[in-house]
Amino acid sequence: MKFRLLPLLLLAGLARAQVYSPPPAAAPPAQAPPQDTAAGAAKAPAASPLGQEIPLLDPSAETITVGGVAIPLGDNRLLKARFEKFLSQPPEKDEDATRYRETIAEILATISPFRPQGPDLYAAFKLLPSASSYPGDANLCGSLAESIYMAMLAKKDVTGLTRLNQTIEEEKRSIISDGDWKARHERDQKLNDTRTTDAQSKKGNNQTAQAPGSGTNSLKYAETLRRIAEIEGLKKANIARTEAQTLRTKAQYQVSMVQWFVQRRYEHVLMAARFYNQIWKDGDATLRINKNSDVSKLFSESVGVSPTVASLDSLSNEAIREVGKYVEAFDLMLSRDELHSASQRLMEAFALGEYLAPLATLPIEKKRRVANYVRDLHELYGTLQARDYTKTKLLAERLKSAARDFPSSKVDSAIAAYTLASDLAIEEAKAHLLARESDKAAEKIRAATEIWPTNPKLDEFRNLITNSSGLVTVRNDFDRLLGESNFREIARRQYEIAPVIQGDATREDAFKQIMTNLLKIEAALGKAAEFSKVGQNYAAWEQLAELREQFPDDPKLGRELELLAPKVADFTKALDKARQFENRSPKQTGSALSWYLKARGIHPQSKLAEDGVKRLVTEILPPEGAAAPAVSAADTE
Repeated sequence: MKFRLLPLLLLAGLARAQVYSPPPAAAPPAQAPPQDTAAGAAKAPAASPLGQEIPLLDPSAETITVGGVAIPLGDNRLLKARFEKFLSQPPEKDEDATRYRETIAEILATISPFRPQGPDLYAAFKLLPSASSYPGDANLCGSLAESIYMAMLAKKDVTGLTRLNQTIEEEKRSIISDGDWKARHERDQKLNDTRTTDAQSKKGNNQTAQAPGSGTNSLKYAETLRRIAEIEGLKKANIARTEAQTLRTKAQYQVSMVQWFVQRRYEHVLMAARFYNQIWKDGDATLRINKNSDVSKLFSESVGVSPTVASLDSLSNEAIREVGKYVEAFDLMLSRDELHSASQRLMEAFALGEYLAPLATLPIEKKRRVANYVRDLHELYGTLQARDYTKTKLLAERLKSAARDFPSSKVDSAIAAYTLASDLAIEEAKAHLLARESDKAAEKIRAATEIWPTNPKLDEFRNLITNSSGLVTVRNDFDRLLGESNFREIARRQYEIAPVIQGDATREDAFKQIMTNLLKIEAALGKAAEFSKVGQNYAAWEQLAELREQFPDDPKLGRELELLAPKVADFTKALDKARQFENRSPKQTGSALSWYLKARGIHPQSKLAEDGVKRLVTEILPPEGAAAPAVSAADTE
């Protein structure tokens, strides 16, 4: 049951003073805080004071530029996973890896145009199966050998078509020669008739007339003309087929080259380019790819030219050189304990050429240092996103000790700002809760949770909420005790009640009055006890009697007066008689004065008796100029 303060104050409004005197027109107190912890309606999240993003090492770039060409890196999450796998792998320095790299170098040297004896395509081709047997090659050398083999077969097919065209051409020439001879010499021997055609007459030439069915009029001559047209058509078809076969074979070969370039297998691109130049020596090196494809845009949008086999060769050489420079910079920075910059350079080198020798042979000790740093760095980035600033601070300290160049200013400022904002919001929530402003408290604690969900002070606030039912109970007990005028119980539980009513002006004023008056009563009781010890019971009684008029309801004060009453009965009887005569109507001044004098005779130091005597004497002998009081018949008697 909840007690309202206003009805209690009305019930406590007595005529005489009490331990607690309520204000005459007290306003109803504010509603008590709810006994549950349910939050109010959700509101929009508080705006972040510093924003959400903090720029740290995160592979967020989509491309890396080499020689003016932006090479796509693909899925950054996949790249990050591959980079972490690379950092955990031992270096490829065993005998097989060494032999593989030597074989690749030998292939490139054998097919190089700078070879003293000239490029040897077949000798280089024989080395490809040996290189493809190494697991790290992923059988790409085998795929290159297959592409070269298919290209050579296609080239032989083209050669066969060319020879076929030559044979067809010889047949056509033979047929034409035979037809021409027959057209000139074949005639009918029986008729031996010579005729002159109109055209020949105009030219003045005479020619033997041909009989029907012979010469140019024969079916054989017509068949000869048909065969010549057929041979010409076959020849053109073979030429078109030869060109299509060449283009198709080049396109298939170039697809593998482009794929290896995108996969950053630059050594295989170099081998394929040099084999290409030896297979097709027609000078046609343009890549036959769709103009709208991403690969075509890499070149057209970056350098403004169409991609060629030579451009892939050049870019691959440039990428190999850049990876070597990145690794050199990494070694230098790592030696200076500049782990932040070193990890970035290694990430760039890995993104550009993860399969190249400078990265494949990197010692595991160096990679583990970077792996530990990058792991902590990514975890730091994750804790910032999750707003776990306790762990963020620990990680930041660890990173500072590991890397001299760790950019800690933004991290430190973020930690300081967010933790301070959360702590202030929690303190404001506590103040609102104590002031029974539950809605404002819920709003502040929600803001504190959004800023820093793992703030340790949230546990303190949770405990405060858990104990809030106890706070409400204590506050209700105070209201009940106040209504019952049980001020002694309030004083006994003062240390329990005081924190609960803090911030409530009405309850605080009542509490202060009660405690002040009870301290006054206790002081008087202490003095009375001292008087009683020295046998001055009259002085002890009088000490308490004065307070009894102010606090008639205090049980301890009344009990002490009852204990002293038998010992001072004659004194209290004289004072009571004096008050009765003084308060009668009409007042019996003389009788009252005599009883006051008697009381003073019993206890000469009595202040009550002395005050009564002075008061009555003033009435009997008023000051000069004052009217004399009327004397009653009883006094004259």
